[in-house]
Amino acid sequence: MANHGLLIALISLSCFVAICNGNVLFSSLNRTLIVTVSPSPPGQVLKAGKDKITVTWSYNSSFPSGTDSDYKTVKILLCYALESQRDRPWRKTVDNLKKDKTCQHKIVSRPYSRSGNNTFTYTVMKDIPTASYFVRAYALDAHDIQLAYGQTTDALKEMNLFGIRGITGRHVSIDVASVCFSGFSVLSLFGFFFMEKRKAKSQLK
Repeated sequence: MANHGLLIALISLSCFVAICNGNVLFSSLNRTLIVTVSPSPPGQVLKAGKDKITVTWSYNSSFPSGTDSDYKTVKILLCYALESQRDRPWRKTVDNLKKDKTCQHKIVSRPYSRSGNNTFTYTVMKDIPTASYFVRAYALDAHDIQLAYGQTTDALKEMNLFGIRGITGRHVSIDVASVCFSGFSVLSLFGFFFMEKRKAKSQLK
């Protein structure tokens, strides 16, 4: 019996140390937050640096009162869908949130409120790459440790995804300038040959 009690104490201590080190497992979190976005997916494709989405989040009332007593902050993140993680280990989903690369783009952080009127309108940043995304919210404690989450898609079968089309870095003005310089180069080349030909003829006379 004493050994059994010691084993439980050791497991509890290990869990406590893991949490203190920030080694929180996503699979250990309750989905206590409801998160939605508008315009509503699926199929919505947003342009980086231009388009906007409005994120809304609230506490899931199906959980008992007091479950959120330690929630201090809500962090909203833009996360890569599984289809945009394939062959890209730098976006890989890992259960240990300290190593997880799913949600790399912060949308906003706000003090936690149980109110259902938590909204934020987000303009897609110019550096967001082309991919399929969903939105996830984490509830954090006073030490910024994840306690719970919510997201716009199901964890097992991804639905309600939306796309973002990133900026490629090419603009019409650059293309026009490139064509002009190419044309100028060709004309200069013909002019050079013409002048050389005239010079050769003058020397023969």
